[in-house]
Amino acid sequence: MSFPLLTATAALPALGAVATAAVPAARRTAAKWLALLVSLATLALAVAVLVRFDPGGARYQLTESHPWIADFGVRYELGVDGIAVALIALTAVLIPFIVLAGWHDADPLETGSRRWRPTQGFFALILAVEAMVVISFEATDVFLFYIFFEAMLIPMYFLIGGFGDRAHEHGEETAATQRSYAAVKFLLYNLAGGLIMLAAVIGLYVVAGDFSLQRIAEARASGSLHMATSTERWLFLGFFFAFAVKAPLWPLHTWLPNAMQESTAPVAVLITAVVDKVGTFAMLRFCLQLFPEASRWATPVILVLALISIVYGALLAVGQRDIKRLVAYASISHFGFIVMGIFAMTSQGQSGATLYMVNHGISTAALMLVAGFLISRRGSRLIADYSGVQKVAPVLAGTFLIGGLATLSLPGLAPFVSEFLVLVGTFARYPVIGVIATFGIVLAALYTLVLYQRTMTGPVKPEVSAMPDLRVRELAVIAPLIVLLIVLGVYPKPVTDIIDPAVRQTMSDVHKQDPKPEVEAAK
Repeated sequence: MSFPLLTATAALPALGAVATAAVPAARRTAAKWLALLVSLATLALAVAVLVRFDPGGARYQLTESHPWIADFGVRYELGVDGIAVALIALTAVLIPFIVLAGWHDADPLETGSRRWRPTQGFFALILAVEAMVVISFEATDVFLFYIFFEAMLIPMYFLIGGFGDRAHEHGEETAATQRSYAAVKFLLYNLAGGLIMLAAVIGLYVVAGDFSLQRIAEARASGSLHMATSTERWLFLGFFFAFAVKAPLWPLHTWLPNAMQESTAPVAVLITAVVDKVGTFAMLRFCLQLFPEASRWATPVILVLALISIVYGALLAVGQRDIKRLVAYASISHFGFIVMGIFAMTSQGQSGATLYMVNHGISTAALMLVAGFLISRRGSRLIADYSGVQKVAPVLAGTFLIGGLATLSLPGLAPFVSEFLVLVGTFARYPVIGVIATFGIVLAALYTLVLYQRTMTGPVKPEVSAMPDLRVRELAVIAPLIVLLIVLGVYPKPVTDIIDPAVRQTMSDVHKQDPKPEVEAAK
């Protein structure tokens, strides 16, 4: 029997979460180091998954299958395709930086303070989220996926409500109220989506008699399993609604700005760069593969919703006064690009969407973590409270600029390639949608450059005149992310080689081929 590598990749952070939570309260620093070491060990396992995965091999590899709830046909089934491998690698890469960036975020404000939960709990919850996200990417049993898709909401709820941002202009009592509101809103929105998905999961079992993604898809492809058109469409809507909430897609997005505003910067990165990717990933894995006809039927409406997300998110980002809310609305715009690429039903669009998930995770992490370091120095999230930072902290300002330029998809940085592929893939089949979506790029340049101008340039405000530059720990967080943005911007081929075969198989699932160019290339 081969080593269960996929199980180990999810189990290690889960066990690490338990061990970190069990560290005595007086050993706060030991808990931090334990969490960091566990996250690095998980990264090593993710690298092993990446090395063992053969892009030219079977669709699902490193598979595991064991009976779980036999009476209901539920099995513990895991397997990864190229899309899942890329997102597992993204998650495993980001978690050590999240842990390191949040090194002091859960420390008491003063000795004996009870306003903050134990430090051990903060890092244990981060590892717990990592474990649940990883197994969600690995699960090929629909019920198993659903369990962890919903379970990750619990640690996220406590991270938002119990370890929120300390920078608040209205005092600790108001801050605690707003954190609780953001956490409850996050939980209720996602639970509502999950409950609708549960009904669809049950309906799928009634129709198919199985929870195995692979067996259901094979039965559908062979014609041995037939779904009535109306049934397939209702089931698709149940799954898609839950994924659109998690994504987040307009108009189901409103929980995200509150959650990111009230979270610490590392937790905000965990939300939008890691957890939200489960929603867009699941659209590819479950919606398109299980419900191909319904996916084609819903495409026009979904593309319009994605287009609204792109423009609406970018417009609201332009008008934000709060740095974190600006990044949140920018992410809503970026997720619109991802969803648009998925449902453009072209290989360029879906490859671009998958690559966008990876690149958006890295670029948002870079920008938000630098913003978090900035906010922790000044004690304010408001853009108006900053000016002239580049004169007193040039390295901080420089890394902030690179993160911002990546967010607006500057050529030479990683998000440009993915955004270009999404737009090309969309324009090939839906030219009007593709043209309108390009306005999102213009608006991204506007909100990013205005943010930099207002915070980093101009006269130095007295409140920032003594602001220190990035410290060694902070540089250790930001520098590797900047390097990744540049490397993947110049040479994305290693990632696209992994994801392209999976994208071609997904295109085959929905019985779509790329449209032929109107003018043939010269031979």
